[in-house]
Amino acid sequence: MDCSRARSDGPFAPRPALRPEPGIGGWPAWPRIVVLVSGRGSNLQSLIDAGCPIAEVVSDRPGVPALARAAAAGIRTHCVDRRTRGSREEFDEALARLIDRGPGPRRRADLVVLAGFMHVLGAGFTSRFEGRLINLHPSLLPAFPGLWTHERALAAGVAEHGCTVHFVTEALDAGPIIAQARVPVSPEDTPEALAARVLMEEHRLLPRVVHQFVTGCIEFRGRVVRRDGRIVRPDDASPPDPS
Repeated sequence: MDCSRARSDGPFAPRPALRPEPGIGGWPAWPRIVVLVSGRGSNLQSLIDAGCPIAEVVSDRPGVPALARAAAAGIRTHCVDRRTRGSREEFDEALARLIDRGPGPRRRADLVVLAGFMHVLGAGFTSRFEGRLINLHPSLLPAFPGLWTHERALAAGVAEHGCTVHFVTEALDAGPIIAQARVPVSPEDTPEALAARVLMEEHRLLPRVVHQFVTGCIEFRGRVVRRDGRIVRPDDASPPDPS
């Protein structure tokens, strides 16, 4: 199903791109970046506003606001509706074929970004895209994998919460960490208030990590992450330094 006819009016009408965050330089022209989405697309918008050269946006749900954001920015959109697929394996295979078929002579995605993508991908998919598949998760992994991260963080009484960008492997939310951003937790916090502060950090962190990946500052070899040639340790919770 082609979702290129997603609505581009209303709150997601075209608007001028924001200046990239300080520390994000120019974007190379070569990478083919595909972003996978399931919902409102605010993290997709952070990439668009940072000038990220997104080739295509793919959703597993038709008609979601993220597709309208992409259409408003002139980005090609597609939908692989998971409700029409008989199994996870069938869905994953259809999605993989779409991502790596690409328009024009360059058919292989250089980077696939999960930005609020809610489908759990199987081992066949993650192994096929290993080293070029990253996810943004709303917690300081390995704490609180899965859903309801803000509620669980408050229930656990943690002093800090945040978000993580990591490479995706077959284990859910357990792939090697690339970078994290932290926010303090106050006794007065509600899940909604905490989520809003974490989301602000997500919008800063994701474009910077994607930029560092496509400019060669971040590498993934042998399931080890290196930034500027140095190994990123699992407990390294610092956001990536400006380029």
